[in-house]
Amino acid sequence: MALLEIQKIHTYYGNIEALKGVSLTVEKGEIVTLIGSNGAGKTTTLRTIAGVLRPRKGTIRMGDKDLTTVPANEIVRLGVAHSPEGRRIFSRMTVKENLEMGAYARKGTEDLSRDYERVYELFPRLKERLTQRAGTLSGGEQQMLAIGRALMARPTVLLLDEPSMGLAPVLVELVFKTIQDINAQGMTVLLVEQNAHMALSIAHRGYVLQTGRIVLSDNAKNLAANEMVRKAYLGEE
Repeated sequence: MALLEIQKIHTYYGNIEALKGVSLTVEKGEIVTLIGSNGAGKTTTLRTIAGVLRPRKGTIRMGDKDLTTVPANEIVRLGVAHSPEGRRIFSRMTVKENLEMGAYARKGTEDLSRDYERVYELFPRLKERLTQRAGTLSGGEQQMLAIGRALMARPTVLLLDEPSMGLAPVLVELVFKTIQDINAQGMTVLLVEQNAHMALSIAHRGYVLQTGRIVLSDNAKNLAANEMVRKAYLGEE
């Protein structure tokens, strides 16, 4: 049984069908990437898994739990944390307060010290800026905060939506190295990323999404060598 299994989900924005029967699986300990052009439905897929959007058809399961109609806050409690596109940090709150918000679904009496230390170990810059307002951080630091906030929920599955968006190349490499480090610690990751080359370089498997449908799936090495993927998403002629 896959850790996360999406079966034939159809998600709409009003009368517009954004996902047209998407199915995918994520096994425990994997990095799985979802690549595709803008508007293909990548972000919609993550938002549907996270409970922000509801599919009209299809099922979402994590292990033996059916998440399809579970409220978003309860999905976090069940082990799925979402670092959204555009970071969506609380800009007027401090770094520490943002991290605290990531743990809102945890039991109030639970000791969070180990989780803070884990985030500080992954992102030492955040520890240096705990009292700084999040909106004054650089783009790279805000992305670190968004990922750190998601990790504070102590998830089983981490959903990452465009973590390299708007970052300088050196920071892109840092973010992807950190994703590998998180995965090496045992975290399962479903990654949506416009930078297909970087995504496939760290993923175990991948899916290609076009206009709301999965058109190709394979291990990451084979996808990176696929002629259609190379031309459409890796910028090769």
